[in-house]
Amino acid sequence: MTAPASVVTLAGIGSYVPETVLTNAELAARVETSDEWITSRTGIRERRIASPDQAASDLGAEAARRALADAGVQAAEVDLIITATLSPDTVFPSTACLIQHQIGASRAWCFDIQAACSGFLYALDVAHQHLLTGRARTALVIGTEKLSAVTDWEDRTTCVLFGDAAGAAVLRAGGPGRGLMTTILGSDGSLGDLLMIPGGGSRRPTSAETLRNREHYIRMKGREVFKHAVTNMTQAAKEAIAASGLHHDDIAWVVPHQANARIIQAIAQRLELPQEKVFMNVQRYGNTSAASVGLALDELARSGRLRAGDNVVLVAFGGGFTWGASVLEWSRP
Repeated sequence: MTAPASVVTLAGIGSYVPETVLTNAELAARVETSDEWITSRTGIRERRIASPDQAASDLGAEAARRALADAGVQAAEVDLIITATLSPDTVFPSTACLIQHQIGASRAWCFDIQAACSGFLYALDVAHQHLLTGRARTALVIGTEKLSAVTDWEDRTTCVLFGDAAGAAVLRAGGPGRGLMTTILGSDGSLGDLLMIPGGGSRRPTSAETLRNREHYIRMKGREVFKHAVTNMTQAAKEAIAASGLHHDDIAWVVPHQANARIIQAIAQRLELPQEKVFMNVQRYGNTSAASVGLALDELARSGRLRAGDNVVLVAFGGGFTWGASVLEWSRP
């Protein structure tokens, strides 16, 4: 164990999306839908689909390599790897362990967490606590999803929403500015049946019946999810901003989970922030679950619009239900 840290900063970020693009027009050739229907309701125009030989660990490993390169950190320096995913390579071993092997981070101890679309923020907070207490000095947080493997391509209400991607961040003890300031997390298990994969676990083990009923794919009650997502993401963001001693006018950027353009627009309005301060790339990638916040943050940083000293709010909502918001001071040039 090393000495406790007073500040934890994001030393590097990275992301990866597969090469294959699936457009709305291509989806309309598969199921009864249209580009206009999808775009007007979700804002999504296309999404990325992993190749058959790519698993969640492969996507996550590439995002991790890019984050490490961005931070100037060698894989051998990493003490801790936390991977957030709802589409792991296997039930066990963990996807984090598989990524550790792929990138050569032999010193790291590794585990997965599952908080659906909020997973990246949950993992970020867990890593933050380990660095603050001195249990680790360098941590790698990864959100990675191959949602195409758990999407029902015959269900037009869900298959239009999801895509494959990975996002990663390197956290280090110390650094300039305030770094990660506050994280607010929440859950409500009473609403778990509104967004879930019902089959394949110990409640509904894999069987001929679960396969016949297509229970191994994502199921969602969209209207109910929309309402709870807007309410809980807004409240978590407000609480995190206040707990950091800031006002909404102090926020340079909000980077939300990219689930739906209308959800993102509603959050901006409730936070009294102009849409220009709320980053959105859902139109290009769809909902990538635990990967989406890391992917969006990486794209924002690489766009040149994120400046050192900017206060950034990360906010997400996912199945469980789970939700959370983190506030950080960006310290990169």
